[in-house]
Amino acid sequence: MSELIQIATGPSRRGNRPASDSSQPRRPLPSWIRVRLHQSPELARLRGLVREFALHTVCEEARCPNLWECWQRGTATFMILGDICTRSCGFCAVKTGRPAELDRDEPRHVAEAVRAMGLRHAVVTSVNRDELPDGGAGVFAETIRQIRTLNPDCTVEVLIPDFGGSETALDTVLHIAPDVLNHNTETVPRLYPTVRPQARYARSLELLARAKRQGARTKTGLMVGLGETEDELLQVFGDLRTVDCDILTLGQYLQPTRVHLPVERYYSESEFIRLRAYALSLGFSHVEAGPLVRSSYHAETQTTGVLRVQSNTESPIRG
Repeated sequence: MSELIQIATGPSRRGNRPASDSSQPRRPLPSWIRVRLHQSPELARLRGLVREFALHTVCEEARCPNLWECWQRGTATFMILGDICTRSCGFCAVKTGRPAELDRDEPRHVAEAVRAMGLRHAVVTSVNRDELPDGGAGVFAETIRQIRTLNPDCTVEVLIPDFGGSETALDTVLHIAPDVLNHNTETVPRLYPTVRPQARYARSLELLARAKRQGARTKTGLMVGLGETEDELLQVFGDLRTVDCDILTLGQYLQPTRVHLPVERYYSESEFIRLRAYALSLGFSHVEAGPLVRSSYHAETQTTGVLRVQSNTESPIRG
């Protein structure tokens, strides 16, 4: 993912997560996974804007490895509906607990931040808000509307939760026609009980299928290294193409803390290149793959239509 910016504030707590043996040392990062930290005037400018708008950045909480690159590129993913999730996925560093009240001015605040930051492409994501009747779909739609009102030249991508399978909630978002409709499948079906215990693989596939039937440009993301087999991954690729998903992101799972699910193994650069080539052969219009790739990584290039296909031997690694 890119930089996550969350606007609503409130009390938070760490909720229960799938059991993990925190006594076991975490696997050391292999040599090919590197995060380069650089300072720049652009980074300083964005930091100043974040302070000016009193925004709370949760990229550090989510431990996104692309924080520095995304900030220097001037790209941002806004996290709406608060910073407390009602679900407890085993891979995610975002807090779990009872969310705060909604900030009804949040869509306008996001739109103003997009304008101040001079963004050409904005990504809007959220925590899960299963306690809300529409799962927060109305806030997504209003945020898109406000961004376009203040920033008519800015494209908008949404990374949405499954809304508990509600067709009405999904239709609320689709009605405003985001430029890209992203919903992450995250992992293979067998691992859902531990990786995404409150989600359902079939529900996520159906969401992507319904969005495509309504004309949306669809996108999804997967993590590797959680214990899946290659055959399972390839089956998911096939399932995603069955529902005509357009864009796929594929990245290495990195354990945020000792209480989260452990990394079962690290994929090599050559494996990412091979998996990317196979996914492209199935008909995805764009595949972003590499150890540090997250769902919003290089999102702006996937929307402009300038989707240059790399050769099978070109490394997609950006670290």
